[in-house]
Amino acid sequence: MANKEVKLYGAWGSPFSSRVEIALKLKGVPYQFFDEDLTNKSPDLLRYNPVHKKIPVLVHRGKPIAESLVILEYIDETWKSAYPLLPEDPYDRAMARFWSRFLDEQCLLASWKAASSEGEARAKLKEEAHGHLKTLEEQLKRKKFFGGDSVGFLDISANFVAHWLVIIQEAAGVDLFTEDKFPTLWKWAEEFRCCPIIKDNLPEKERLSAHFKARFGGQNASK
Repeated sequence: MANKEVKLYGAWGSPFSSRVEIALKLKGVPYQFFDEDLTNKSPDLLRYNPVHKKIPVLVHRGKPIAESLVILEYIDETWKSAYPLLPEDPYDRAMARFWSRFLDEQCLLASWKAASSEGEARAKLKEEAHGHLKTLEEQLKRKKFFGGDSVGFLDISANFVAHWLVIIQEAAGVDLFTEDKFPTLWKWAEEFRCCPIIKDNLPEKERLSAHFKARFGGQNASK
């Protein structure tokens, strides 16, 4: 049953709103989801996020919170008793925040630029993306998940790598994230996607693939 006190303004194919949905589901928090048309944003979205005018936005008891990583922390602090997302240790908490920012500002950005570029620019950006992914892989060490034995804050933050990146690279015709180059990270991605709540709350691969193939279609045809 939807909770009128908790609303999420997101988009079906966004890794950022998917992060929030996963966190809410892990916490067992019911919510109303509003699927935004990002080419024609709703008055509510623009009212709740007048600064960036972007999804996701979580509205709790009438108060809006924007940016996915900020929202994840808010969810963890608001519903403390169910399924902690961040570690208890202050240092581990700080590291989870740090690497989540690294994911968005380095891994995600470099991977997207590599997929969107061509020629010499793509080769350089691809090398940069590989370096960032290798750095991320090293944080796993011998753990099943970044959060240890169960999915945590950093795992949810890395959902783009686990689900979106493989689809994007296939659509764009570039090898960014492969099992042979990143075996540990690849295994983590498979484990992450197989978790019941994660599996049930990721966008359908076929639909997402069609979306990105349409986006990169002209680029691939020009090679």
